[in-house]
Amino acid sequence: MISVSEARAIVLANAAPCEFETVELRTALGRTLRQDVRSFRAQPPFRASAMDGYALRASDTPGVLQLIGEAGAGRALGRQLLEGECARIFTGAPLPVGADSILIQEDAVQDGDLVTAPAVAPSRHVRSAGVDFVADQVLLHVGTVLDAPAIALAAAAGRPSLVVSRRPRVAVLSGGNELVAPGQRPADDQIFDSMGVGIAALAEQWGAHATCIDPLADDAQIIATAITDATSAHDLTIVVGGASVGDHDHARPAVRALGGELLFEKVALRPGKPTWFARVNERLILGLPGNPASAFVCARLFLRPLLDQMCGRDPTASMRTLKARVRTPLGANGDRETYLRAALETDETGQTWAVAPAKQDSSLLSVFAGAQALIVREPGAPETPTGDIIDVLSR
Repeated sequence: MISVSEARAIVLANAAPCEFETVELRTALGRTLRQDVRSFRAQPPFRASAMDGYALRASDTPGVLQLIGEAGAGRALGRQLLEGECARIFTGAPLPVGADSILIQEDAVQDGDLVTAPAVAPSRHVRSAGVDFVADQVLLHVGTVLDAPAIALAAAAGRPSLVVSRRPRVAVLSGGNELVAPGQRPADDQIFDSMGVGIAALAEQWGAHATCIDPLADDAQIIATAITDATSAHDLTIVVGGASVGDHDHARPAVRALGGELLFEKVALRPGKPTWFARVNERLILGLPGNPASAFVCARLFLRPLLDQMCGRDPTASMRTLKARVRTPLGANGDRETYLRAALETDETGQTWAVAPAKQDSSLLSVFAGAQALIVREPGAPETPTGDIIDVLSR
């Protein structure tokens, strides 16, 4: 067996970012930018009013001014403001040539075409041209993961589309005679397949385009054909279950039959010892345990950084742990790195506490669904009393 860190290093050493593609802004959410975004022009491209009121020359105040027109957003005054003149103006409107300040409407007294103005300081309530950004400024850098504000910034820069990493194509295969797809009628000795759809959902959540295949029977030829078809059409194939050393471990023999290389077959990990990883030509295969909690834990440890790298993100960022105090005492750990499902609480002082349920069986999906984090326990870790600081990994 190899350690978790050694296994993750092997996974990342065999994964490369997907090629680039150009997508419309509306479909760029969550994608990784592969080309800097530069502004087409300054924002705003003109001096603009920050308030509703009157555009004027500060040197003409205090005094009575002649109202000569109106400027609104997207509708400039269209002429220069001369001495002794003012113009009605609204927020976002271009400041007329000759004006240098804004008198807010609450402080003005208008009588027909005459406006009485108190003293106004120069540049009052005026947004300078380029106050947000200037022309040809780099606004978003390569490697940015695009969220809503970043997409809005790209739109403000005049960009209708962006160059991003292609979403990895992922196939999720789950196997076992005991499994039926949700919605089908199970026999008395069958259960619903939760991990096929669950791991596919995780892959989508982490940036992939995932295809979930209905549960496969424990048949060597069926599984070999499914793996052959999946690897031919996808960047990554995830095999959930069938990772034991028993008579129904058909996935790894199928990989070998395809000429693939098994890069590791066991990890010193609890839960998740049977996790394996292989390469068939340029296509990758990740084998996850069939027990729900094991599958989710191992997906968090290996699939998440793998997809980060394939999507062009920093694969180390998602693996950084946080500090918390343990609410429930922990017994001494064994010889494998262990990940305990835990809920997080914040007390009145802002301190984060991790609460590990007593039930940690790898088959319990409900416990994982109720957890927000994983408590990280190193091999041979001693007993940990309540209140001690521990490392946790966000779920």
